[in-house]
Amino acid sequence: MCPPHLQLQEMQSTNTRPMTEDDTIPDCVPSDTLSLAAYAHAFGNLHPAILAHSLRVWLFAKALAQREESEYATDRRMHLLFIACIFHDMGSCSAYNGSQRFEVEGADAATQGFLAPYVSESDAHDVWVAIALHTSPGIAERISPLARLIRIAVIIDFKRPAAMRFTSEKEVEAIEAEFPRGEIEKVLGDAVVDQVLGIGDAEASDAKAPAATWAGVMVKSKRANPEWNGVNKAF
Repeated sequence: MCPPHLQLQEMQSTNTRPMTEDDTIPDCVPSDTLSLAAYAHAFGNLHPAILAHSLRVWLFAKALAQREESEYATDRRMHLLFIACIFHDMGSCSAYNGSQRFEVEGADAATQGFLAPYVSESDAHDVWVAIALHTSPGIAERISPLARLIRIAVIIDFKRPAAMRFTSEKEVEAIEAEFPRGEIEKVLGDAVVDQVLGIGDAEASDAKAPAATWAGVMVKSKRANPEWNGVNKAF
């Protein structure tokens, strides 16, 4: 097992876009080794707009956890919240473009490929569930406290009306000023859909984006509107 203090170097060696001395880790990233390693891995693999979205999700989730006095606002468990946030869209990048749903690929990347040696099985499972279900409304909010925080933070960032009562206009403005949106709706929607459209086999395509899922609905919309180049109509 690789010692935790080497995890940052080990993860960075596999990054598509490794961090250099000129790249600064944002002050909002927790200072523990696993969080720093997670950020470096996200920086090296996620589209910049998706990375910024993941950091906004982290800040919204952290603020909500603090207001609600959640266990995930404590030093003992905050790294789990951060890693769930920073990995929640990891399945959208080429490094984790596998045969499973993008949410599951991201959940596996965070737990089996990253957290498993260093946290308890139950903690890793909580992170897996939070990532895997973050596009599942009505389930994520109730299955676990961590999944609820991630789900609410995600839909805050996408300005879903049901979530805006958990934040404030001032908080949204401050977080977006720190990490600008960068056409996240188009970038993320295209990344998820393009993974599926790149699969030649119909059965494999259906497994990657089942019809009733968020990805599946967006794929259906893209196929119905192939000339549309704006934000996916089903985003």
